[in-house]
Amino acid sequence: MLRLAVLVLILANVGYYGWSNGLLAPWGFAPHTEREPERLKQQIAPQSLQIVAPGGAVNAGQAQKPPTPPTAPAMAPVAPVPVPAGSADAPGSAGGTASAGSDGRVQAGVCLQAGPMNDARAAALRSALAVLPAGSWTLDPVEISGRWMVYMGRFADEETVARKRTELRALKVAFDRPGQAFEPGLALGRFSTEEAAQRGLADLTSNGIKTARVVQERAAETRHLLRLPAATSAVRSQIAGLTINWGDTPLQPCR
Repeated sequence: MLRLAVLVLILANVGYYGWSNGLLAPWGFAPHTEREPERLKQQIAPQSLQIVAPGGAVNAGQAQKPPTPPTAPAMAPVAPVPVPAGSADAPGSAGGTASAGSDGRVQAGVCLQAGPMNDARAAALRSALAVLPAGSWTLDPVEISGRWMVYMGRFADEETVARKRTELRALKVAFDRPGQAFEPGLALGRFSTEEAAQRGLADLTSNGIKTARVVQERAAETRHLLRLPAATSAVRSQIAGLTINWGDTPLQPCR
C-alpha cells in the first residue's frame, strides 16, 4: 500500500511538471495564459514616441538637444600693482617678501642668512652692507653655548698619535681629530655640558682608557647672524658687487 502511494505521488509530480512547462500542450493540456495581441495591432507609429523631461516638449521625429552650458566671461588682464613706499612689502622693510621694480611690477624676495660669525667679521660685514636699503638686512646676536671634549694628548709626535689610534681601534673606541688648538691629539667625544663629558669619560675609563681627560674645547660666546628676510634680485645684485669675505659662513637660504 505504501509503495502504491509513493508511486502515485511521483506520477502526480511528473504530470504537474509537464503541464506547468507546456510539455503536454500538444495533447491540449497546458496552463491558461493572459495575452492581448489585439492591443499591439491598435498602436499607431510607436517609433515616433519620445521621452521628454517634465514641462518640456518636442516635435515628433526630432531629438531633444541638451542645453548649451553658459560661456564663462573672459578674465580681464590684471594690471601690476605698485608697492607704496613705507609699506610692509616695499624695499627696505624687514618683514616684506616683495618689492616694486623699475617697471612697477612686484618682485618676489627670498630669505637669506649667513653666520654665526665672530665680532671682527660682523663689524666688517656691517660696514660693507651699509650701502643696502635701510631695513633690508639685520645682524643679530646669537648665543653659542660652550662645548667640552674627552681628549687624549698632547702627544710628542704623529708616530705616537698613530700608535694610540691602533690601541683605540683594538678597544673599539671611536675617535677623531680635535681642533687645531689641541693637536697633536685625539678627541674621543664632544658634549654640550661638562657633566655629560664627565659621564662619557667614566664610560671610557671602564673600557680600559686611562689617559683621557675632559677639556673645554669652546667657551660660551656671543656671535652674530646676518639675515636678509626679503632679498630681491636687485639687493642680491648689490651684494654680489661688494667685496665680502664670507669665509666658512657663506650666504645661503634661511633655515
